[in-house]
Amino acid sequence: MLMSLAPVIAALLVYFNPEWRPEGSAAYGQLIEPQRPMPSAQSLPLTTLDGKPFDLSSLKGKWIMLAADAAECPEACARKLFIVRNTHASQGKHVERLSRVWFITDDAPVPEKVLEAYKGTVMVRVNPVVLQQFLLGGAPGSMTPEQARNALAPLIWVIDPLGNLILQYPPIADPELFRKDIRKLIQNSRIG
Repeated sequence: MLMSLAPVIAALLVYFNPEWRPEGSAAYGQLIEPQRPMPSAQSLPLTTLDGKPFDLSSLKGKWIMLAADAAECPEACARKLFIVRNTHASQGKHVERLSRVWFITDDAPVPEKVLEAYKGTVMVRVNPVVLQQFLLGGAPGSMTPEQARNALAPLIWVIDPLGNLILQYPPIADPELFRKDIRKLIQNSRIG
């Protein structure tokens, strides 16, 4: 009887003594705590490349992979968009549960080769100062547009189907680890 109760007692001890729990996580991305809900269209005004308003909440119900960068899309930007596109494409039967968004943080034209290479990605223009408040949790007015652009550029984020920003990935994200994280989220989630 003691052998049968040992695992239950051990689990209870660890549960009620959080300092005994192992550190770290199996996920590659950094969990955002507290989670930030998706801002309204008034709080985060977005426009499509042809100037029409876009509401990010129209994608609610899907897992959303986000990237942000300047329209010229330098090599680091193209690498992020490539990782996000290929991760999306590699999800097999779950591909419809995902969406990709690229926040363009300036008013410059997007090169035609970028538009062609990343078809299917929702491309929207946004004020980088307002965007950093949502993605980085920054205080209003804490950054100039250039500082916000630079802070946002190297990272990738994930929003869950309930509309909460939940994960942030490091600069120069490892494509394989990112893909595995997304695959785990999709396969283990009953939402979205």
